[in-house]
Amino acid sequence: MPQVVAERTVLLDPASAFELSQTTGDFRLKWDPFIHSQHFQDGATKAGKGVRTRTRSRMGLLMVSEYVSYVPGRNVGMKMVSGPWFFAQFGGGWRFSECDGGTRLVWKYTFSCKPRWLRWLTHPVGVWLLGREIERRITAFAAACGNAELIAELKKI
Repeated sequence: MPQVVAERTVLLDPASAFELSQTTGDFRLKWDPFIHSQHFQDGATKAGKGVRTRTRSRMGLLMVSEYVSYVPGRNVGMKMVSGPWFFAQFGGGWRFSECDGGTRLVWKYTFSCKPRWLRWLTHPVGVWLLGREIERRITAFAAACGNAELIAELKKI
């Protein structure tokens, strides 16, 4: 399956970077250029393994995903439960590791498209589109990690 990866190093500790990455609602919209809205499903009030979220992108695409891994301060992984018609599978993982007094971010998305017979075209296009999106998203996240006012606001939540 195709995969796209984006990496950055930020001057924020892993616990705080992870905490920022897992914000939801209006606060999430302050840093995440991908999301139009995101909400927990099935009565969940916070993220955790097995929890599902409903996310609408700014392009109008809707996806329900489930956390398959959730280790605060270290990593989070998700898989698509339902989503855009063109994805056969989609999963993502965000890793946070201590690095030179800050945090090394490694974000990966893995996917496959349908129909199968058209993958020769849809997979390269998907790599290009998702590659642009993940870069845009991690760049915005890295900027947010360096925004002292935003981090102070995060600590008050």
